[in-house]
Amino acid sequence: MATTLTPPTPTQPALTGRSRLILFVLCAAQFMVALDFSVLNVALPVLGADLGLDASALQWAVTAFALPSGGFLLLFGRIGDLYGRKKLFLAGLALFGTASLLATFAWDPASFLAGRALQGLGAAAIVPTGMSLLTTTFPEGPQRDRALGISGTLLSLGFTIGMVLGGVMTDTLGWRSTMGLLALFTLIVLPLAPGLLPESRTPDRPRLDVPGAVTVTGGLLALIYALSTAAERGFGGADVLVTLVAGVVLLGAFVVVESRHAAPLVSLPMLRRRTVAFGNLGGLITFSMMSAVIFVLTLYLQETLGLSAFATGLVFGVQGAVSVFAGTIVPKVIGRFGARRVLVFSLAGQGLFVATLLAIGTESGAILAGVGVSLASMCHLGAIISYGVTATSGVPDGEQGLATGLVTTTQQVGLTVGIPLLGALATTGGDLYGGVRTVLALDAAIVLGTAVLIGLGLRRKA
Repeated sequence: MATTLTPPTPTQPALTGRSRLILFVLCAAQFMVALDFSVLNVALPVLGADLGLDASALQWAVTAFALPSGGFLLLFGRIGDLYGRKKLFLAGLALFGTASLLATFAWDPASFLAGRALQGLGAAAIVPTGMSLLTTTFPEGPQRDRALGISGTLLSLGFTIGMVLGGVMTDTLGWRSTMGLLALFTLIVLPLAPGLLPESRTPDRPRLDVPGAVTVTGGLLALIYALSTAAERGFGGADVLVTLVAGVVLLGAFVVVESRHAAPLVSLPMLRRRTVAFGNLGGLITFSMMSAVIFVLTLYLQETLGLSAFATGLVFGVQGAVSVFAGTIVPKVIGRFGARRVLVFSLAGQGLFVATLLAIGTESGAILAGVGVSLASMCHLGAIISYGVTATSGVPDGEQGLATGLVTTTQQVGLTVGIPLLGALATTGGDLYGGVRTVLALDAAIVLGTAVLIGLGLRRKA
């Protein structure tokens, strides 16, 4: 009887030494930017006293970075597509390092805030070009899943480690050391990048969509400003309302411009891909809701339980260890079950574990908070990795900068809007404990609802 031989399933080659170095450079840059989002948080009171920033102006230490880092992502992602991702990535690194030095040696509020704004501008160039270099260097499949898994792990770890390092370094070396650390990271990464990274760009070089760039950048800047400012002063201020409306109008105009432009900054047909749309929705929700949880738990641990900034950082340090563990297994789970299923179940797990935090009390609860947020963070990391894989799969290499620009814009906007929206709710009314519980309940409901919506939306193959 004849035997039928089944041809072996093709597999992608293992990563070479050079590929590992490329991955190290790209992930180290992403880690550095993630670190910048949190390393300064616990240092803000000391920084304000040193530079003469009062409480009402202290939010600008965060907002000055968030505005350009979120507002220019799509534009810089597209410029990288057209004129060279490697060139823009290197320029972003150089600007980020220089700006970090300026912030380190700032002599007054203006020089410090200028350094933070330039850091944000550098980050806006680093993040989308770094992600598109990663997705064009590593082919779709196990290699890309693994690379995105490592990148996502370091992204989550950078945000967590930043909180721990911020407390330790501020107590021992002063707040300026937190900015000096970022400059040091740049000095490590920048010399390695030129000789390792391949150049890539869109071969046909369509002209840049200037009207689209102006409307989307202006819209994002206005929206991020409004939400960031509302965290400090509420939504009743005239500047908040005006910029909120302006942001919505500009983003609406952006959609109209893109529907009529021959070479749009954002391809609306791409946004109609269900994998892109639902993948980015998952990313927006997981980032915004998890950052809000960490913020309100920081308030709870310090204001309700009386923990120091250093002890609070240690509580969240457990989260970092769990993230490292999860980062090693999530790509394997994606390979077995698919990114879409992992995204849905990760969001569901994140929502359920956040719901368990409603059991925290007013007298104790640091252990429960640490365990609950660590388990939620493990699911959060699964959502980070799987949303990146989902939202960039099936996209041609020539549009990877656009796809990853959307992914990273989702990430930055999520990190920016979650805290203002839910943080303001936690601190309204004077009852912090009650506000924290309200935020946790709302957060869990939003994440669980999104998991159901994405599960239904991605049932059929896009």
